[in-house]
Amino acid sequence: MHRPIIILPACSHQIGVQPSHAAQSKYVDAVVLGADCAPLILPALGEASDLEAVLSVCHGIMLTGSPSNVHPRHYDQHVLNPTLPQDAARDATTLPLIRAALERGLPLLAICRGFQEINVALGGSLHQAVHDVAGKHDHRENKADTLEQQYAPSHAVVVEAGGRLAQILGGAGELSVNSLHGQGIDRLADGLTVEARAPDGLIEAFSVAAVPGFTMAVQWHPEWRVTNNPASMRLFAAFGQACRDYQAKH
Repeated sequence: MHRPIIILPACSHQIGVQPSHAAQSKYVDAVVLGADCAPLILPALGEASDLEAVLSVCHGIMLTGSPSNVHPRHYDQHVLNPTLPQDAARDATTLPLIRAALERGLPLLAICRGFQEINVALGGSLHQAVHDVAGKHDHRENKADTLEQQYAPSHAVVVEAGGRLAQILGGAGELSVNSLHGQGIDRLADGLTVEARAPDGLIEAFSVAAVPGFTMAVQWHPEWRVTNNPASMRLFAAFGQACRDYQAKH
């Protein structure tokens, strides 16, 4: 049996003079080294995507982070800061992909933007600027720092006892994570279960309660230097095993 195929939705980018579809190497590497699966990048084609064809050949979905944000029209808000990047093509691809994947019971792992995409796809909303919300911390990275500094542990999250994430990690308690996001969850969508919170109360991880299979979404970046982080390796190993189990059944 070949390794499970994991779909990674691409972002739409302008690379030089050419419009392009791209996924960052760290996500591809994490699927290979952490989950022991085969990554397949899905172009951001929006309504032109054949989701049935895609979902019929894959065994899991990993929603990556991105410099862009989910457009606030998808949760009935106007853009507060027009200088922040958007990616309408990715929105038009991932939001229906999420709903279709959950209907099929496909294993689903979501990171940063992907974490926010699931919440929006299922009817939740976002803070467009967490740092401007009373009582919330500034969760953004310092753009002047090196990548190693930006992705270094920034704060702890408290993992909920008895949850799916606690089971994956081998127990509840505190987990040290990096922090590179300006937006975050405001209203949690119905059917989602909180798995971890930051010290300021911001939701940092959730699962989809109604789906019995593997569903996990985290606001931080476990893909960074994945093989150097035991907690990240546990998360990706659990995702990979869920994809192998799905493959064996289908």
